[in-house]
Amino acid sequence: MPIVLVALLALTASGPWREIAPGVEIARFQASRPAAPPITVVRVDPRRNRFSLQSAKLQGLSRAPTAAEWIARSGASGVINASMYGKDERTSVGYMRDGERVNNGGWSPQKAVFVAEPDRAGLPPARILDRTCESVGRLAPRYRVVVQSIRMLDCKGRNVWTDTSSQWGTTAIGTDRSGGVLLVHVAGPHSVHDLVDDLEALPLGLTRLMYVEGGRQAAL
Repeated sequence: MPIVLVALLALTASGPWREIAPGVEIARFQASRPAAPPITVVRVDPRRNRFSLQSAKLQGLSRAPTAAEWIARSGASGVINASMYGKDERTSVGYMRDGERVNNGGWSPQKAVFVAEPDRAGLPPARILDRTCESVGRLAPRYRVVVQSIRMLDCKGRNVWTDTSSQWGTTAIGTDRSGGVLLVHVAGPHSVHDLVDDLEALPLGLTRLMYVEGGRQAAL
């Protein structure tokens, strides 16, 4: 399972924002539907924390480690899914690169691209690019970590996830107006369309949102 690693501590907080490490805060919010599971959001200041990509394929592992095993292997204090994977459970379904190491060099039709760790000063340390309104071909090469996945908000901040009755657990990565990175996890069944609406209604300053995994594999 491809994983994005960040410098986090254990996710045990509830209620309002609470700082758990320098530049890292956590909060748990109630979904709009009373029976829906809570929404956990970790807010990371990328100016004070770094992101790295861990991949079983890139590391030549015979199987994908669990989230806990990735933490033990990498020394990071927290992980989140980076993207969905294909039938081999090792290759991302969209473009994925960590520096010169490429997990999948082919671009899918999906429109969201998370990038982090720029190669020069003056660029945002982490951001989500939208292929419909930004030049991903020009900007992505400037970053060490590049992960493509499914867009949940369009360039104007509109919910573009199809409204269906299907429900499942979800992890997502977002950005806010201050340049922070938001790591989102819902552990139980939840409408993804409703989750996007809930996140937009919360006081997060949400600007971009990218789906990274669903179901039992979703982990934060």
